[in-house]
Amino acid sequence: MKPEYIDIIVIGAGLSGIGSAYYLQKNCPQKSLVIFEGREALGGTWDLFKYPGIRSDSDMFTYGYTFNPWTDSDSLASGEKLLSYLKDTTEKFKLNEKVRYQHRVKKLDWSSSAGLWSLVVDVADETKHYQCQFVLCCTGYYNYESGYQPAFKGLEEYKGRFVHPQHWPEDLNYQDKKVVVIGSGATAVTLIPNLAKHAEKVTMLQRSPTYIISRPQRDLIQKLLSLVLPQNWVSNIVRKKNVLLGNLFYHYMVKNPEKAKKFIAKQQNKVLGNHIDRKHFTPAYNPWDQRLCLVPDGDLFESLNSRKAEIKTDHIEHFTEKGIQLKSGEHLEADIVVSATGLNLEVLSGVELTVDGELVPLGDKMFYRGVMLEDTPNLGMVFGYTNASWTLKVELVAQYIARVINHMDQHHHPIAVPQDLEQVKRELFLNLNSGYITRVQDKIPKQGAVQPWRLDQNYNIDKKKLRDVSLEDGILQFKPLDSVNIKQPAAKRA
Repeated sequence: MKPEYIDIIVIGAGLSGIGSAYYLQKNCPQKSLVIFEGREALGGTWDLFKYPGIRSDSDMFTYGYTFNPWTDSDSLASGEKLLSYLKDTTEKFKLNEKVRYQHRVKKLDWSSSAGLWSLVVDVADETKHYQCQFVLCCTGYYNYESGYQPAFKGLEEYKGRFVHPQHWPEDLNYQDKKVVVIGSGATAVTLIPNLAKHAEKVTMLQRSPTYIISRPQRDLIQKLLSLVLPQNWVSNIVRKKNVLLGNLFYHYMVKNPEKAKKFIAKQQNKVLGNHIDRKHFTPAYNPWDQRLCLVPDGDLFESLNSRKAEIKTDHIEHFTEKGIQLKSGEHLEADIVVSATGLNLEVLSGVELTVDGELVPLGDKMFYRGVMLEDTPNLGMVFGYTNASWTLKVELVAQYIARVINHMDQHHHPIAVPQDLEQVKRELFLNLNSGYITRVQDKIPKQGAVQPWRLDQNYNIDKKKLRDVSLEDGILQFKPLDSVNIKQPAAKRA
């Protein structure tokens, strides 16, 4: 059977895929567009995770879309509100008509002679084949099938309930139970105050501390402006304010780490009780060597102050029948252990990527302008910011890709491929030292030492570059169909 042809295929119907599809539909109306979603529902992360209190860890006025402003009063929204917002967006802009559910892309193969991508897609119980001119990958950055799980010694001896937040059981009853949450990242600091509302006691067990800052759930400027202005206006004003302040805050902390540590400690001292040892909130690394954790209205600190929750900084020696034996000699009894130990980072959601039948070694390639992949034609990738809301980058990437596609049509060059013609020095793309990143650095595409291979992690800089930069920069090669030599000659490789 002849493969179905679609001009543009977006992979993933989460926050990235929905936002990208909006801009591609708007800016490339001459193109047919489909979103393939492997799961049965849209929403990505916000449909997958079901643990108590699941919420955004980014400010919603920048995490929401520009074209559909976030008008709710919550700055850090619940998963339920986020999912409702995404569903509203797809319906309002008729994007729900573009989504094909249970379409899991297994393989992408580029044919230079045809100038097309061929896709192998699992659809329910059968395999289907598609072809398209351009693919935009919006698959997120982690493995949806399984979270990261360390090999804990003696876990088989434990008689209680052991769960990972990525696979939260619907029947899990923690009412009046003793719960230990292993971890100190965004998931752990979200779970603990929510579990503490009903559990007998919750213990946050961390191997090392994390920088945690309280953020008001209701933005003061938004609250005041809402009294006199329409909600859409208010949302746009608060968004611009938060982009500016977030960027200044980040760069101040990176350039002045000692002052940043004192600032964070001062803010924590305002809300933490005297009975809590500050060593649990004093990391060995500098701010933004790993992501900061935001907690709405200091809910984590309130749980600790009320003694419904406690925090331990220690290492696990082994599990026992009734809990966890720590290296310090202390034993933590637990009816339930929640292993909030992070994600398995995965680029392209495990899709096999080949060019003319040859596997593309993702870890050896560079990102071009943070949007396309070196030596890989007609392929865009969305990878958001580590120091700001993910969606800010989504919108820039989608609009840039739309520019590229329209340029290809206008000049009758069906192939666009970035090529490293000057043997640019390669560097790590993600320079955070978080465990989920360091475990797979060899599989993550790199960045270059110079533009346009280098990423700034700065929305305002990227906004100017991606919207105003000339597409004809000599590195992004626009080729006719008969140009079959996509890959750079081996003699020119570094």
